[in-house]
Amino acid sequence: MRSFASDNNSGVHPSVMNALHRANADHAFGYGDDCWTEEAVHKIRETFTPDCEPLFVFNGTGSNVVALQLMTRPYNSIVCAETAHIYVDECGSPVKMTGCQIRPVATPDGKLTPELIKPYLHGFGDQHHSQPGAIYLSQCTELGTIYTLRELKALTDLAHEHGMYVHMDGARIANACAALHLSLKELTVDCGVDVLSFGGTKNGLMMGECVVVFNDALKAEARFVRKQSAQLASKMRYLSCQFTAYLTDNLWLKNATHANAMASRLYEALKPLPGVCFTQKAESNQLFLTMPRVVIDRMLQSYFFYFWNEANDEIRLVTSFDTTEEDIEQFIATLKREYQ
Repeated sequence: MRSFASDNNSGVHPSVMNALHRANADHAFGYGDDCWTEEAVHKIRETFTPDCEPLFVFNGTGSNVVALQLMTRPYNSIVCAETAHIYVDECGSPVKMTGCQIRPVATPDGKLTPELIKPYLHGFGDQHHSQPGAIYLSQCTELGTIYTLRELKALTDLAHEHGMYVHMDGARIANACAALHLSLKELTVDCGVDVLSFGGTKNGLMMGECVVVFNDALKAEARFVRKQSAQLASKMRYLSCQFTAYLTDNLWLKNATHANAMASRLYEALKPLPGVCFTQKAESNQLFLTMPRVVIDRMLQSYFFYFWNEANDEIRLVTSFDTTEEDIEQFIATLKREYQ
């Protein structure tokens, strides 16, 4: 089955699979005291900054709740876009695990700005109000849009001025780097991000993410929070070895660049079709658009993809590192037949 439903549906890159096979030889110490994890930690520190603290975890929700617990106490509030993954797609896990109030902010494109956040920055020092403690942002956003360096710096400056932290959900950060022609370090450390959820499952990994702690004040408790959050893997090497492969020879960037290019190709093929209207800028590997409902219903008989807003006939199409030009050509050919 080939689909444009999600980059979660793609397979595992051969280089990552080879790394898993190599790590499967013989026995190794558990809980990260193994050579595979040591190598991956070195690779991540080499990529971001030598003094960061990388913590491998099972999944994206796990990485987010670990990061947010580091930054907050139960009396804090977490500011995020109303489309944020922690607010929409994690079944209340961040609220349960942190005890914090989440303050969703309406945005036209999934991107927070200082102007949108400032109305929520009040009540500091007032014991009757939740204390703003963290800003959560996604790069790329849930609407496929991308923060620029200037936009990120403005947000981190605002947060730090108010004694708050910034957590970046980087489930698709590779796609943002590819689009902006920037390094992972430039888009995180250099912008003042405090903690990153570094994802790769959507870009060629089998499973797992890495919570990368940059802020020195948050490092001491990090390992304890990971363990208490049920995110410490006993056979850690199967998580960590993937990141070594991912960060070797720019595999992360090559995969993301290809996914973005396939999305651009799909965008150009869709744009001239009758009734197609894009609802967000096509900046990464996610496309948001509307088309005639009868055509959508027919396409769903041949392809799997998601409605984003069914009331408006808005759908989302996502390309992956393993999307081919043939995949796109076949999708468009089928779509054109359904228009007839």
